[in-house]
Amino acid sequence: MKVTGYAYPWDVLESDFVSRVQALGVDEVAVALSYHSARAATPWSPSRTAVVARHAAFYRPVSGEWGTLRPSTPDWVSSGDSGGDAVRLLNEAGIPAAAWIVLTHNSQLGYEHPDVVVRNCFGEAYPWALCPAQPAVREYAAKVTAEAVAGLELASVILEACGPLGAVHQHQHEKTDGVWAPAVARLLSICCCDACAASWDVDADAVRAQLVEEVRRLIATGDLQITGDRLPPELTQLLLRGRQRATDELRAAVLATLPEGIRIVLHGALDPWVTGALPGLTPSAPDDVDAVVLFGWAPATGAEAVAAAREALPERVAIASYITAVAAAPVPDIAAYVGELAKAGAAELHLYHLGLAGPGRWGDLGTATAAAHEN
Repeated sequence: MKVTGYAYPWDVLESDFVSRVQALGVDEVAVALSYHSARAATPWSPSRTAVVARHAAFYRPVSGEWGTLRPSTPDWVSSGDSGGDAVRLLNEAGIPAAAWIVLTHNSQLGYEHPDVVVRNCFGEAYPWALCPAQPAVREYAAKVTAEAVAGLELASVILEACGPLGAVHQHQHEKTDGVWAPAVARLLSICCCDACAASWDVDADAVRAQLVEEVRRLIATGDLQITGDRLPPELTQLLLRGRQRATDELRAAVLATLPEGIRIVLHGALDPWVTGALPGLTPSAPDDVDAVVLFGWAPATGAEAVAAAREALPERVAIASYITAVAAAPVPDIAAYVGELAKAGAAELHLYHLGLAGPGRWGDLGTATAAAHEN
């Protein structure tokens, strides 16, 4: 199995990062070049304990002409091109580098431009979620991608949030966990902005009203486990087709900016209704990419997801499983879990995270890497 480890630019630029990663033996390091807001622990730093990225930022130079949406620059790093510096440092050390690009998750742009964000059936805006149906969002995503890879030697481009985000995603001090049943969360993640509604070719107000009614009904049942709704099947398919059309257009705009021959890796999920960092794959997505990264942080379901993906996706598309070494509860036997993933059909292991995993969890990364290379 190929092993890709994820890192932030400031992680890579720490003095001992390269030697530590070389000893770890990963095959590739994915560097965040466009990323959302975060408070990121820095357990390997001798001078600080965390980096507070107050807003989404672009870790390459922001210059030239942009459209309606223009990314912010980070003042918590000293270099104007920390992402590029990190990639070049890895190249010099003989470590293949990947561009890790987050696309539609950007709260700062969402607050500044509320007209381009996802809106639920109640009309509530999700500022963390730029809507793929909006032309300005597609233009922004394409520009960010082109500028992220410009002038860099890269082994891969890894696309995160290349699709819609929804109701349940990290946002400030989140106070919605455990409140919505899966069926409610799915309905609240359907974008009803004017751009999306225009693609429905039906009475948009009537659709919104029907969604509101169903959400209220599901909430009133008090059942927090319910997964299904009672929308007419034809309406469900209409809404899904609109979402997938917008996602395909977003991905096409992004891929059109990339140099020919570069390896494309897409974070995604088999369930077409999934929103977030790994959004649901559209039917045409496998035709456009070399690998699909599935969420594998839950060992109870990770291998099952890989097996389903291996059956559903073309053989030429590599299946990768995204696992973490920084969860509150560590994987009891991470080597065995990696073996299960390989047996299910995973050709790649994506490790989170080379900067966040401090000395107490570094051993888990080493064990996972070794197990992956044995499979």
